Amino acid sequence: MTRLAILSAAAALMSATLANAAEPIALRDMGSFHVGGRLVEISGKPVKEVTFTPGGVPAKVDPNGTYQVEQMYVQYFLPANEKGAYPLLMWHGGGLTGVTYETTPDGREGWLNYFLRKGWAVYNSDAVERGRAGWAQYPDIFKGEPVFLTTANPFERFRIGDGAGSYDPDPAKRKLMPGSQFPNEGYENFVKQNVPRWTTTDDAIIAAYIAEIDRVGPSIILFHSQAGSFGFKVAQARPDKVKALIAVEPAGLGDPAKADALKNIPTLIIYGDYIEKDSRWPKIRANGLAFADAVRAAGGSVDVVDLPQVGIKGNSHMVMMDKNNAEVAGLIQKWLEGKGLTK
Repeated sequence: MTRLAILSAAAALMSATLANAAEPIALRDMGSFHVGGRLVEISGKPVKEVTFTPGGVPAKVDPNGTYQVEQMYVQYFLPANEKGAYPLLMWHGGGLTGVTYETTPDGREGWLNYFLRKGWAVYNSDAVERGRAGWAQYPDIFKGEPVFLTTANPFERFRIGDGAGSYDPDPAKRKLMPGSQFPNEGYENFVKQNVPRWTTTDDAIIAAYIAEIDRVGPSIILFHSQAGSFGFKVAQARPDKVKALIAVEPAGLGDPAKADALKNIPTLIIYGDYIEKDSRWPKIRANGLAFADAVRAAGGSVDVVDLPQVGIKGNSHMVMMDKNNAEVAGLIQKWLEGKGLTK
């Protein structure tokens, strides 16, 4: 083969590779901010001497005084060619952060990138007490103690593994749900995303999410698991500013007595696979269906999708991380388009 032929073949291969690669994401802006929170005064604590650096000179630290607490961190990405009618706010579940929607544990693109590519302005947050939002003293400010999870807990509780005892440190010995779409080879990376959580900070989290809505303006909220309670309750508090709700396996719900506040907000609720095999999720799902019925009875519109029933099978509780996450995101995108929420 001549040098010219070799160069031509190489150019053709490179061209084909680039054609198959994902197009670069074009942004008109990106950034971050903290929102919400309050000032708290602490007194009556002893002054301490702290050596901040090994071999350094000790400094006196007086813990008495005013603290900024219960703020939330938000990172935003604004596409150059915006096609969403409203910004899309992504709210994570319990013991997690905004990393939930970023790169998947096995290195694929997450929903943040997917919806950016579809032209949505995306606001991804670390809620109060999580990640870059920061902690506060406990039990002085955060009442009670944080909850930490073992390595095995999410595997067995999030319908990745086939129930109690299904986890093993050796990936080859783990007992996955049959046909599971969760990337088992990336499970260790998923566990590294887990952070402590409290069970006593819901009011502070809701207050910060309301502050986010007030700052960003009319928005669509996509929320997961524990954030089910936050998504629905914030919508009930700001029904004029929430234009749609996408609840992915909500573990919490809104106030049924205020269901009529959601009557003008189109809502999509999504459930994954293996629910009937779990000890808790049949009841959690039944509660979700009852809440959906209450909203419908008040004149609202709620679409409930059980993924296996529409041919999308093998999903764990972490739907946005499963190997078919783009297929589920496509279902959400189609629903948004059907509700007239794209430009």
